[in-house]
Amino acid sequence: MKKVLLTGVAGFVASRTAQLLLDDGVEVVGFDNLNDAYDKKLKDHRLDGLRKKAGFTFVEGDMGEMSELRPLFEKHNFDVVFNLGARAGVRYSIENPHVYMQSNAQGCLNILELMREFDVKKIVLASTSSLYAGQPMPFVETLPVDRPLSPYASSKKAAEVMCYTYHHLFDIDVTIFRYFTVYGPAGRPDMAPFRFIKWIEEGTPITVFGDGSQTRDFTYVDDIAKGTVLGAKKVGYEIFNLGGGKEPVALIDFIHMMEDRLGKKAEIIWKDAHPADMKDTSANIEKAKEILGWEPETGLEEGLDKTISWYLDNLDWASTVDIQL
Repeated sequence: MKKVLLTGVAGFVASRTAQLLLDDGVEVVGFDNLNDAYDKKLKDHRLDGLRKKAGFTFVEGDMGEMSELRPLFEKHNFDVVFNLGARAGVRYSIENPHVYMQSNAQGCLNILELMREFDVKKIVLASTSSLYAGQPMPFVETLPVDRPLSPYASSKKAAEVMCYTYHHLFDIDVTIFRYFTVYGPAGRPDMAPFRFIKWIEEGTPITVFGDGSQTRDFTYVDDIAKGTVLGAKKVGYEIFNLGGGKEPVALIDFIHMMEDRLGKKAEIIWKDAHPADMKDTSANIEKAKEILGWEPETGLEEGLDKTISWYLDNLDWASTVDIQL
């Protein structure tokens, strides 16, 4: 790879992936609409780090609009497109499904059409473990994923199958990653790790949907980013799980781990489980190990240490990040 397009570059996983690519000497054209899905302080923080690196170009725009993407393909010769840009979040997608289809499905279609037109032959797509709802664990890539529980999951499924169509018709090489509960420094404030750390540290009661027994396959962001970079390998059309690969952790135990590190006890407000939330997630990662040579390197204890240290080191502004339920 010499030059890549990376969508959603101000996002959590995408910004870390961009850093790894730039460190490897790859020129990165980052594209992002900098939407207000969550507090932009975090997006600005991530972009500030990328702008300091040689080989990085940032373009603001919406991948749901073909006219905003086309100039990038006219100007640059991309070796790979990392389509990591998307509207994320299960619950919010129920309130605003059109936004999700426009960004996640239409946006992916726009990129594929431009790849076909400008003869770009490799795409890496970020998808989600939310597609596995109702399936037996640990989740394997061959399981049927035809009953998504949210518009978010549905929009990601649409992007996956559209990629297959363009692989079949136009010989575009496709790597799809289904990410499992990514956490780490500068994480999304709409996800439990960031908001729980913030609330426990400041003494604000934390809200838990369900009884706390639900489990997640927490995966450190650096491991996810490393796997994503490996996805540039030519594979034909393949879907890979990227997850912790170990026994999933109950949410209440995760909270206790944060309490121990912060030296404070959480006050918990319990609410009913949300119908769009998955009860448990666990990844079978054998395929990624075999084909990509990938496996996670950062355990939950170490990863949580790094995450909390980052938060405390940036407390002056991270504590002001707006968190909305």
